[in-house]
Amino acid sequence: MKQIKTYHHKKILVLGLAKSGVTAAALLHRLGAFVTVNDKKPFSENPEAQGLLEQGIKVICGEHPVELLDEGFELIVKNPGIPYENPMIQTALDKGIPVITEVELSFQISEAPFIGITGTNGKTTTTTLIFEMLKAGNKKPLIAGNIGTVASGVAEEATRENTIVIELSSFQLMGVAAFNPKIAVITNIYDAHLDYHGSKEAYIKAKANITKNQTEDEYLIVNADQNETIEIARQSKAQIIPFSTKKIVDNGAYIREGWVWFRGEKVVAVEKVATNIENILCAVAAAKLSGVENSAISQVLKSFTGVKHRLQFVAERAGRKFYNDSKATNMIATINALTAFDTPVILLAGGLDRGNEFDDLIPYLQNVKVLITFGQTAPKLERVGKLAGIKKIERVDNVDKAVPVAFAYSEPGDVILLSPACASWDQYKTFEVRGDIFIEAVHKLK
Repeated sequence: MKQIKTYHHKKILVLGLAKSGVTAAALLHRLGAFVTVNDKKPFSENPEAQGLLEQGIKVICGEHPVELLDEGFELIVKNPGIPYENPMIQTALDKGIPVITEVELSFQISEAPFIGITGTNGKTTTTTLIFEMLKAGNKKPLIAGNIGTVASGVAEEATRENTIVIELSSFQLMGVAAFNPKIAVITNIYDAHLDYHGSKEAYIKAKANITKNQTEDEYLIVNADQNETIEIARQSKAQIIPFSTKKIVDNGAYIREGWVWFRGEKVVAVEKVATNIENILCAVAAAKLSGVENSAISQVLKSFTGVKHRLQFVAERAGRKFYNDSKATNMIATINALTAFDTPVILLAGGLDRGNEFDDLIPYLQNVKVLITFGQTAPKLERVGKLAGIKKIERVDNVDKAVPVAFAYSEPGDVILLSPACASWDQYKTFEVRGDIFIEAVHKLK
């Protein structure tokens, strides 16, 4: 870790705890800052705040009092989930107090370079693949960020020999100032989190922050099949490395003659990477730019079954392959899953009704031979299933009951795919719970 003096004797407010806030507060305390932590959860119910108080850090819990900002703070490190419309943040910005997220802090202290991954869909899979490829290539990677490992904690332990592979949300990227990855990746951009950002333009601007500080010495791996990502590339000073699932791209990653290619070189056969093609092209490009050999890349892809709940291969039963894509909480994610297969699919879908229809799915349901629905959106999905010409549509109570019904309708060679196109909250606490129930139901099949 770099022993920076930037925060020595500076008054800093850490707003919101969770894992990133706890780690950031403790780190800033060790760097000599005068840290105050403010979290909405009451102190008596807040073990994280209690632990920080034991370290000598000032803690204020139970509310976000705007008058706290009169204490002369020089910086705020905020939890990414707190929107900028929050009165505390608005008041801080009006007072000219800089607001960053913990990712910025991790960059400032890290001795290791970063590979940063963002996008609407596929971030976690791409991050995992890059990490595994660098690991197989003996590049000593560390994994961090929105994938579940706090970035500043990882950066504290990193050395110059490491590379930090970090998944980044738009929320995190809004709070960066100097953050500058050696390699940046933008998987794709679709409408998402508009309730937080207010508009798609603001969402795209947040994603573009991943490359705002890059120079011609760095790389931006970018989706060549989308206008939004191409426009971000036009504004970047980095070396642009395109990838495409639809065409051959100079200086980038693409599919040709049954192979994944990078910069005119065959890297790995496509049959080894039947799903997650877009994510794999990103990962291959990042790995090759990092000096990973083709053999290491191939080794990872041979054994990769997907990140849990993200087009995860679960098992094969009597010639049927089961995939868990419970993380598909919107139509775009389900479209990506459906396009990954050219064999007959039995689709399990449904969940929380957010008021939208599902007509955009219709062109992608051609390989779906049976549609099993559940949850609040079952009637809406059944309507589009009929419009798509699906002959067999059946509604069940939940995911657990959907699995044996799907198996009964299936034949050897079919794919049975849980890709709900909806959030889980009408029936399950999280998409992880929903996916775990699917996995358990598959393993109970006889």
